[in-house]
Parts: sequence; structure tokens; C-alpha cells
Amino acid sequence: MDLGISGKWAVVTASSKGLGRGCARALAGEGVNLVINARSRAPLEETAEALRQEYAVEVRAVAADVTTENGRGQILAACASPDILVTNAGGPPPGMWTDWTRDDFIKALDANMLTPIALMQAVLPGMMARGWGRVVNITSQSVKAPIAVLGLSNSARAGLTGFVAGTSRQVAAKGVNINNLLPGSHDTDRIAALDENVSKRRGISLAEARALRQAEIPAGRDGRPDEFGAMCAFLCSQHAGFIVGQNILLDGGNVNATL
Repeated sequence: MDLGISGKWAVVTASSKGLGRGCARALAGEGVNLVINARSRAPLEETAEALRQEYAVEVRAVAADVTTENGRGQILAACASPDILVTNAGGPPPGMWTDWTRDDFIKALDANMLTPIALMQAVLPGMMARGWGRVVNITSQSVKAPIAVLGLSNSARAGLTGFVAGTSRQVAAKGVNINNLLPGSHDTDRIAALDENVSKRRGISLAEARALRQAEIPAGRDGRPDEFGAMCAFLCSQHAGFIVGQNILLDGGNVNATL
């Protein structure tokens, strides 16, 4: 299927590896030019060069912390008027409700709610003026089914979901579509870190921790960044214009719900 987005420009944050890279790669495969971002320059430049070589698209790499105003300014300076925005940022650390202070919540809100909101506020007016735009926010399955040890993430991402629910319906008539992708367990560094935390806490091997987690997934495995990216690319396509304000699970069936 031709997604009809060749030649457009996308900003994909936190995209040197994992799900962000999967999304950037899928968009590049459709001929989309990219601004990609991460805090660490070396893996970011490696990703940028790999995408240039594989897909012959223009890729601008911006090493900056997207959770800061200065970082967002650097990213948007590389492409002030993107056609597509994919927001992503690392999740806050796990813990229990007794562990977290106000500062912990503020950091989580800055990274996983206020940062994507600020990026949307920056690019939506241009998209609306041009009559076309796509925004995809990478959130978490915990928006649908909260995960106790990820309370900081639950809180921040739920706030972002509420913002998108209202805003997406205000901009849709201008040809701009905002949706959220809710990943479950995928083969990324984030999941590896969570498995390691369980391994240490329960005194079991890393392989045992991974097997216990995967046993709860109906698909029996972790998701792949490339299949996550494929869904992201579709939501950014010309064919997704009637999808507005949705929260789409990619979790292998892990959230057991009818709706």
C-alpha cells in the first residue's frame, strides 16, 4: 500500500533506538524526510546514517534533551514546520507509591506529558494553516490498564491522553489528526531494564524474569519495533484521515478488555 506521504517531513523524538527508531525507520521507508533526536550523539548519528543509506531520504540528527525547552528549540530549529510529529520520551523509573516525591512527579510530567504537549502547541498551527498534519504520541498500555510499579508513568501519560482527547477533536476539521499508540512489552532497552529490576527484586535470573512476563502475553512474545513502526506510519498516512483521538494498543493482547 502506498501511504501517500513520500517527500513529507517528520520530527521523531527519542528515535536513536527502540520504538522511536522503529517509527523513524518505517517513515523513512515511505520516503519521508526526518529530523531524529536523542540525547546521546553517537547512537543518534549511527541511526541517521543507517537511515540515509537504506532509504535515500534526508535525515537531520539533533542531539538534545527533548524534555527541556532548549532541547525542543533545537529540534524545531531543524524543521520548524513538520508535516508529521511523533513524540516519544523515556519513561520514568519504576517504584511504589511510597517512594515518590513531588519532584519525581514533576519530572515525570515534564517528560511524558508537558513535553509532547509543548511540541504539539508548536507545530499544530502550521499544520492547520496548511490543511494537513499527523501527530502520533507514543504512550503506554498503562493508559488502559495501570501498572502499579509504573505509577509515575501512569499519571503523566493519562494526563497527555486527556489533552489529546480534547485537542484532537478541535483540529480534525483542518485536516490534522492526533492519535496515541499504546505499546505493551516490546523488545527494547526499557523492557530489558524492567526485567532486570524484577530479576534483582525477586532473586531470579534475567531469563526467568523475561519468561514470566512473556507468559502473561497472549501472543507469547514481545513486540518488535518494526511492527510498531508500521502502525505508526499508517497513522501518519493519507489513509488515516478519519482516525481522530484514538488510543491504539499494540500489546499482543495483554490488556484483557472488550473495549
